[in-house]
Amino acid sequence: MKINAIDLFCGVGGLTAGLQEAGINVIAGIDIESKCKFPYEKNNHAKFINADLKKVKSIDIEKLYPKDTDIKVLAGCAPCQPFSSYSYRYRGSDVTKNKMDLLDTFSRIVKDIKPDIVSMENVPQLAKEPIFNDFVMTLKKLNYKVNWHIVYAPQYGVPQKRKRLVLLAGNTDIDLVSPLFNKDNYPTVRDTIFKLPKIEAGATNKRDPMHRSPKLTKLNIKRIKQSKPGGTWHDWDEKLLLKAYRKKSGKSYTSVYGRMQWDEPAPTITTKFYGYGNGRFGHPEQNRAISFREGAMLQTFPENYLFFDEDHPISGKDLGIMIGNAVPVKLGEAIGKSILKGFNKVEK
Repeated sequence: MKINAIDLFCGVGGLTAGLQEAGINVIAGIDIESKCKFPYEKNNHAKFINADLKKVKSIDIEKLYPKDTDIKVLAGCAPCQPFSSYSYRYRGSDVTKNKMDLLDTFSRIVKDIKPDIVSMENVPQLAKEPIFNDFVMTLKKLNYKVNWHIVYAPQYGVPQKRKRLVLLAGNTDIDLVSPLFNKDNYPTVRDTIFKLPKIEAGATNKRDPMHRSPKLTKLNIKRIKQSKPGGTWHDWDEKLLLKAYRKKSGKSYTSVYGRMQWDEPAPTITTKFYGYGNGRFGHPEQNRAISFREGAMLQTFPENYLFFDEDHPISGKDLGIMIGNAVPVKLGEAIGKSILKGFNKVEK
């Protein structure tokens, strides 16, 4: 059977790369961000369509599938910032409204096209929202068999302590493959980035412009020198503390200014992973935050994945957003393997 997929909200292609690695042909990816076109097409055998999915007609998406397609897969990850754990801590009455309609858009396209397989990856907090229940109920009314899980990414080869919601729905019973790793062999920071050349804060490796880390202030250099892998700012001399941490109310806030540990998975890679003060993003032993290349590799992009070149420059901020918002490639591969395993059962 010929299986073809379309990747909605594709970004730079993490999900597409994973599906292709599993053996699923991806026809196209669709995203509103035009800057994603170069890395998406440069690294994947698929077409990038720059469009706002809220304005795209379902029939135009359906026409992208070749006529000889036996199994149509519709996959994607609607932008999830409103549902993130950060937004949950600081949410107001309108925090989720702006992008809730993106999941409704996904639902509308599914209803119109009725693909054989629907796959969605998102933040775990989405499962608590009424809109997610509505999405699941829509699928069930269309007679899809629906399975969804909150997965721990290291179990599927992603070297970061990341939890994600993964949904698979099909005309046949498709479910996520069993975990591929356990706590005894989770991929680690050491497994992933140890071999990369050493660089200093503010420096760029000559052979790889992605392997660069932003400059640190003299004060932050002093701080990171006193930071221990897996430790907190409690390891610093008092004179290095931020004013907020000297207050009683700030004593327990220890999720920033930390170093990663070599032999553990990394913390969740966010869109600001390249900033030492934005989380536990300090390199395990070098006095700097992790580089853009290291962040991408912890998202399981191949080391040679090209995000920009001289003709397609990009800011560090946009690069961080591209990498942090991506579906980890290895998780995409696990989704692809799950789809193929489900249909192999049917064929037998």
